[in-house]
Amino acid sequence: MESFDYIVIGGGSGGSAVAGRLAVDGTRRVCLLEAGGRNDNVLIKTPGFMPFIRNSSNYKYETVPQKGLNGRVGYQPRGRGLGGSSAINAMVYIRGNAWDYDNWAAMGCTGWAYDDVLPYFRKAEANERGADDYHGEGGPLFVSNQVSPNPASEAFVEAAAELQLRRNDDFNGERQDGFGLYQVTQRDGERWSAARAYVEPIREQGNFAIRTNTLVEKLVVEQGRVTGVMVRTGRNRSEMIYARRGVILSAGAFNSPQILMLSGIGPAEHLKQNGIEVVLDKPAVGSDLQDHIDYVSGWETQSDVPMGGTLKGTLKMAGAIFQHRRERKGAMTTCFAEGGGFWTVTDGAPAPDVQWHFVPAVLEDHGRERVNAHGFSLHACVLRPESRGTVRLGSGDAAAAPVIDPNFLDDERDMAVMRAGVRLSHRIADAPALQAFGPTDRHPIDLDDDAALDELIRNRADTVYHPVGTCRMGSDEASVVDPQLKVRGLDGLWIADASVMPKIVSGNTNAPSIMIGERCADFIKASEK
Repeated sequence: MESFDYIVIGGGSGGSAVAGRLAVDGTRRVCLLEAGGRNDNVLIKTPGFMPFIRNSSNYKYETVPQKGLNGRVGYQPRGRGLGGSSAINAMVYIRGNAWDYDNWAAMGCTGWAYDDVLPYFRKAEANERGADDYHGEGGPLFVSNQVSPNPASEAFVEAAAELQLRRNDDFNGERQDGFGLYQVTQRDGERWSAARAYVEPIREQGNFAIRTNTLVEKLVVEQGRVTGVMVRTGRNRSEMIYARRGVILSAGAFNSPQILMLSGIGPAEHLKQNGIEVVLDKPAVGSDLQDHIDYVSGWETQSDVPMGGTLKGTLKMAGAIFQHRRERKGAMTTCFAEGGGFWTVTDGAPAPDVQWHFVPAVLEDHGRERVNAHGFSLHACVLRPESRGTVRLGSGDAAAAPVIDPNFLDDERDMAVMRAGVRLSHRIADAPALQAFGPTDRHPIDLDDDAALDELIRNRADTVYHPVGTCRMGSDEASVVDPQLKVRGLDGLWIADASVMPKIVSGNTNAPSIMIGERCADFIKASEK
C-alpha cells in the first residue's frame, strides 16, 4: 500500500496551490488526488474555446428546484480535472473587497484581515504590470491585461463613464469601485490555470505523485485521526492510500462537504438516514451555502463588432483560431467576461454590493442556447447575498452528485439589490457608447414595475459560479475549521478551498481560493515545527 506524508484531495484552485507549495522544496512526499484528467490540451489552454469545454472537464451539477426562481432547476458547472474550475472559468482575476477580509476577522477568523491576506495574494501573483503595494511579480500565477479585448467591451467602459461612473483599471488595488476591463489569469494569450501555475512545473519531482482519474470514496479515520484515503481508480477497484502526517481536503464547496459526509463527518441525522456511521456530528458541514445570484441582460445588435453566432461571426472566429495558433493574439484570447465593474446600490452598504460582467456576445442559459445574432450581455450579481442553502448527500456512492440547494432569492434583501443592479445595467446599455451598436433588448419590460421585474428575474436568474461556505471557518466550536484551516474534532485533516469562507467575498472566487491554498500550506509547515 502506498503512503505519503500528505495527501491532497482535489487538484482545483486551492488544491493545486497547497499541493505545489508543500511539494516544491522536495522535503515532503505529497500525493495529489484528482477525479478528473490532466486538462492539458488545446481546448483548455485556448481561452476562446471556453464555450466548447462545458461538456468535458465539468461535473455539470444541477440544483434542486428553486422556489425563489419559480421552481426552476439551476445549472452548477464545476471544474473536473487538474486546475478544477480555473481550467474552465472566465479567467477573471478578482480578490474581493478589503472589507470582506476585515469582516472575516471581526467574525472571529483571527489572522484573516485584509492586511493578513494581502501578502499571500502578492506572493501568488506574477502580474505583468509589475509589483507594487497591492501586486506581486514573482509568483506562479500569471495575471495579465487582456491581449485583444473586443471594441464593444471598451465601449461598455466608456458607457459607464458617460453615466459618471468612475473608471477603474485595477479592481484589486486601492479601490474596488468603478468600471473597467478585467485582468485575467493568462500568460501569452493562453489560460493559466492553478494547475499550470503550481502543479505542472514540479510534475516530474520524485517526491510528488499526481493521481488523476482517481475518485475519493471516503477518508479513513482511526481513533480521532485521519490516517488515509479510500480511492476508486479507473479500474473500478478500491484501495487505501496512507497519510503519515495528514490529509488536505480541497474538493470545493460541493464535493468537500460530500466527502466529509461520506466519511461520517457531518449532520448526524442526515448521515444516519443515508446509512453512514457517524464519526463526528458536525451540523455545519454542508450548511451555510452561499452563492452569487446573477441576472444576465442581453441585447442583439445591428453591428457585427460584438461576437455572434451568425455565418459571418463563425467565419471570423475560424480565422481567429489560426491567428491564435500563430501569434497568441486575437479574438481567441477572449475571456468573454471582458469588462465589468463594482458599484454600491444600497444605502449604508460597507462596500460595493453589485458586480457586473460585460460579455461582447449574446448569452442565454449559460451559453448553452445558441443565439444566431451578434450582440452583448451584461451580468449583474448580488455580491453579499443573505440567502443560505445546503449541500447534502443524495447517495452513499461517491460517484453520485450531491444534492445542491442554494436557496436563491429566499431573502427579500437579495431581490432588492438585484432589482437595482438590473436597472443600472439597462442605464449603461442606454448610454451613447453602447447605443452606437444599435442594440435591441431581448427581454423588454417596464423596468419601473417592481412586480414585472421580479418575475423576469425569477424566470431567468441563476448562479455566476461562486459557491462557498459549506465547511465554514470560525473561532466557535460549531465551525468546521479553525482559523488555521484544521478541522475541529479531528487530527490530521485540513480544508483548503472556497468552502471554508465564513462569508462570500465581494467578487470572483478563484483568486481567493488560491490564496486560501497558499495560506494552508504555510499553516501546515508551521505545525511541523
